[in-house]
Amino acid sequence: MRKLLEGIRQFQTDVFRHKQPLFERLHKGQEPVAMFITCSDSRVVPNLLAQADPGDLFVLRNAGNLVPPYPTHTSGEAATIEYAVRVLRVPDIIVCGHSQCGAVNALLDRSSTESLPAVRRWLSHAERTLEIMESSYGDLTDPAERLSKAIEVNVLVQMLNVYSQPSVVAAVQRRELAVHAWVYHFEIGQVRAFNPDTETFEPLCFEEEPAST
Repeated sequence: MRKLLEGIRQFQTDVFRHKQPLFERLHKGQEPVAMFITCSDSRVVPNLLAQADPGDLFVLRNAGNLVPPYPTHTSGEAATIEYAVRVLRVPDIIVCGHSQCGAVNALLDRSSTESLPAVRRWLSHAERTLEIMESSYGDLTDPAERLSKAIEVNVLVQMLNVYSQPSVVAAVQRRELAVHAWVYHFEIGQVRAFNPDTETFEPLCFEEEPAST
């Protein structure tokens, strides 16, 4: 707790003072450039990763970056996505998994959730991930390789669940919204994005600035 209190003190006396004009503008409302759906894992910090300011990212976090598919009972995830798309009109939604994901590892090892009934029920939203792993990647026996592949598969499954939301369907049809699948390898600081042309996850490509003349 002491670390958090010291951090708040530093924020108030240093960070806020330098960014006060930004916070004053945000008082009037938010216009995030993207929605970022990711895991609750403390090793994943979206604003740090993207070097984004307050107001830039509309973030949705939960264990395993899961999105219950539509139709399902009303969920916080569905409500948050609907608000981001219909009210904030974000142009992009990013579903970002990460390396060493404990939720995906628990999905692969059901025995690990025997004493965690709420976690086990929540992971049912990733059941399709497990089905794909068993049907298409059953030959992967190395635990590290199996986990890595399952993390990628899960991101794609959750991206499809995002696409199932009515608000997303309408916005995509109007060409006002794009949905992306990323995996963040925090131990090496690399982000890999799904390329639908090659059907693989590839390191993010960055546009080069034109050479000065």
